[in-house]
Amino acid sequence: MDQLPKLAANYAPLSPVGFLPRANAVYGDRASLVYGRVRFTWSQTHERCRRLASTLLLTLGVRRNDVVSVLAPNVPALYEMHFAVPMAGAVLNTVNTRLDAAAVAAILRHAEAKLFFVDYDYVRLASDALQLIAAAGAPVPLVAVIDDLDRPTGVRLGELEYEALVAHGDPTVELPELQDEWDAVTLNYTSGTTSAPKGVVYSHRGAYLSTTSLLMSWEVGTEPVYLWTLPMFHCNGWTFTWGMAARGGVNVCIRENRPAEVYRAIARYGVTHMCCAPVVFNILLEGGDATARLAKPVNVLTGGAPPPAALLERVEKIGFNVTHAYGLTEATGPALACEWRAQWDNLPISERARLKARQGVSVLSLADADVVTDDAAMARVPRDGKTMGEIVLRGSSIMKGYLNNPEANEKAFRGGWFMTGDVGVVHPDGYIEIKDRSKDVIISGGENICSKEVEEALFRHPAVADAAVVAMPHAHWGETPCAFVVAKDKAAGVCEDDVMAFCRKRMARFMVPKKVVVWDVLPRNALGKVEKVKLREEARKLVPAVAVAPPAQKTKGKPTTKTVGGGRRDEHPVEQVMAMSRL
Repeated sequence: MDQLPKLAANYAPLSPVGFLPRANAVYGDRASLVYGRVRFTWSQTHERCRRLASTLLLTLGVRRNDVVSVLAPNVPALYEMHFAVPMAGAVLNTVNTRLDAAAVAAILRHAEAKLFFVDYDYVRLASDALQLIAAAGAPVPLVAVIDDLDRPTGVRLGELEYEALVAHGDPTVELPELQDEWDAVTLNYTSGTTSAPKGVVYSHRGAYLSTTSLLMSWEVGTEPVYLWTLPMFHCNGWTFTWGMAARGGVNVCIRENRPAEVYRAIARYGVTHMCCAPVVFNILLEGGDATARLAKPVNVLTGGAPPPAALLERVEKIGFNVTHAYGLTEATGPALACEWRAQWDNLPISERARLKARQGVSVLSLADADVVTDDAAMARVPRDGKTMGEIVLRGSSIMKGYLNNPEANEKAFRGGWFMTGDVGVVHPDGYIEIKDRSKDVIISGGENICSKEVEEALFRHPAVADAAVVAMPHAHWGETPCAFVVAKDKAAGVCEDDVMAFCRKRMARFMVPKKVVVWDVLPRNALGKVEKVKLREEARKLVPAVAVAPPAQKTKGKPTTKTVGGGRRDEHPVEQVMAMSRL
């Protein structure tokens, strides 16, 4: 049997890009994407992607393994680049729109991006990032602006514009064939807010298998209508960018994910599926009629933080059918899903919600997922729902590794497993449940915040002698940073407003502590380490001084000249709250 050869007839490298030509052949006349007044079919999307791929190759000189970065919300261009960029043999890098200029610059430099696409609404942010790159003497990528497809603004940053590049392309050009399914397809960053961000590299094979397994785990049938409430820049939209092509679905793209617009899109297009963080449920409940049911059920895949059972009860009563998932950027998105069992249907709604709040069982692209003891033996913990250990994963959907970071790779892969750093238990039925988050990471609205980064900024404040940051419960965002500080001069003290203003100048706004508590001394153990367990207990008793509400919708003016537009930097705009780097 070993002598049977691998032939073109019986072997083809796995790639999610292959879903697009199939969609063209099978679903060609079906709607592929809607955005305002714009409508495309799958045949049109296929042609547009081929056009862009040919332009990348023949006009812009993009070659195999070159990185093409993009800073954009959920617009058609971002969707199309998930196919067009790897069609040209390049690697797509989607950049989180919530980051500040320094973080964007750090990603572009680390990724060595050759080409940088920028949505018109983020031109100022991109311009600031590019100036930082140039000031550091690093190579500056070629820039192309993505103007609004429905209502063009004329905003530019340089001469290149996305639609012109698409129109310039030739859809008949022969594109390079994928030779090795282990080649990189995308590059995603787990933390673009640090000076040394970690770039997670996905393979074509891993992305393909993750896509198909999630479609099966979520039981997505043909012709779904998918509302893009989850940013495509997070884990490539949990692979549903490619998944909608695989099922011949309709991608409903909206720039402003305000509650009214979400409900309007659900009603207008007959939305069947969407993804979001649990915090979005609060926003949708507050922004709509919590007593009215949706005309038809909407299937929702949620992750980012364990959803409270009471919240699941409320959203399911109005017609959202929720499936809970858990994952990481390193696992190509969801790694566990709380698959529903028929025998649970007759349980009381409170019990059903409790079961749904668990993280669940491994998706099909994983060979295994378990919880192991935190020692050299790495033994599997008993399935008692009580014994805690570290959640570990292995399988084809796990990342290739961190780009140019051998130290992080050595730490992440151990004993044949990927170490998540998250603590959990295994219940008797095999379902995994998280009991604590990895070390001191704070998840606010689905975004990871490293407490150490915030602490480092606090230590630079001239009046702060000591500082520690932990998670504080928040009604809208799930968690927000809470800072405990010690003043250098006890008599002069520390001003809370001054500390917050100091932080706002040095980090993305979502990272800024919402509460600053001044103590005489921080609690420390015998080794001198801050006892954050005690601080978390104190933080749970606190609430933000001012309740945070979704910002008012931005009034859009039409520029009369081709000038630099303003980048959106709101602290927690709803469309960006739905972002997740750890599901």
